[in-house]
Amino acid sequence: MQVHTLYEGTYSVDASKKFVPFDPAIHHFKDRPASLFINVQPFLVELKNDLVLFDTGLGFSDDHGELILHKNIRNAGFDPTDVTKVLMSHLHYDHSGGMIHKHENGKVELSFPDAEYVINRGEWETAFSSTSSSYHPDIFDFVQRNAQLKFVEGDGALDDAITYEFTGAHCPNHQVFLLTEGKQKVFFGGDVLPEPEELVKNFIAKYDFDGRKAMELRKEFGKRAAAENWECLFYHGKSAATGFVDEVEGGFKIR
Repeated sequence: MQVHTLYEGTYSVDASKKFVPFDPAIHHFKDRPASLFINVQPFLVELKNDLVLFDTGLGFSDDHGELILHKNIRNAGFDPTDVTKVLMSHLHYDHSGGMIHKHENGKVELSFPDAEYVINRGEWETAFSSTSSSYHPDIFDFVQRNAQLKFVEGDGALDDAITYEFTGAHCPNHQVFLLTEGKQKVFFGGDVLPEPEELVKNFIAKYDFDGRKAMELRKEFGKRAAAENWECLFYHGKSAATGFVDEVEGGFKIR
């Protein structure tokens, strides 16, 4: 099992919930008041029988009109058509924008036409009914009409290598995934475990639907990760994109 980090960039986000590219070499924090600064990095994982993508980023394109996500997949040595499963933790825009490719001329294409999109059923229903600007229903309308969709509920397994767990907490219908192949275990916690710091510092985040539950889940996953030697993938991680967890007195550390 091989993990590839598909770093899409660093962005500032303010109350408008617009993601604005941020490069500390040319931009200044003071010019983005009341903003949250985050990294966005989907992950590509090679399994024996699947090429799995965890979440799809913002769906931004480069100056040549190429989807940044597609370019990163090609740089990892694959073609986007090689992806067999797109596993979605939830459908907030920074995780779901890359489900489709919007061209400058208005043309829209499914980003992964040969893949199965795996989505929590409750999250899918919320994505259409919510009034929150975190969801972009136009994306899901196109996906619904064009993609191979697989809806899941609760906890379960897609096959011997891929299991999913319902967590809620970050949003009401959030889910996480664990890949197992031989002695290797890879955990994708989506926005319940988006950064190493949230596990190490153990705090309640204001941007979570249920911050206390999210904090408790991080501790639970941290203990399991340490006990079972999981490689954890941090979608918004700045200090580390991936890492293993050690349980230490009073908390956790990442290596």
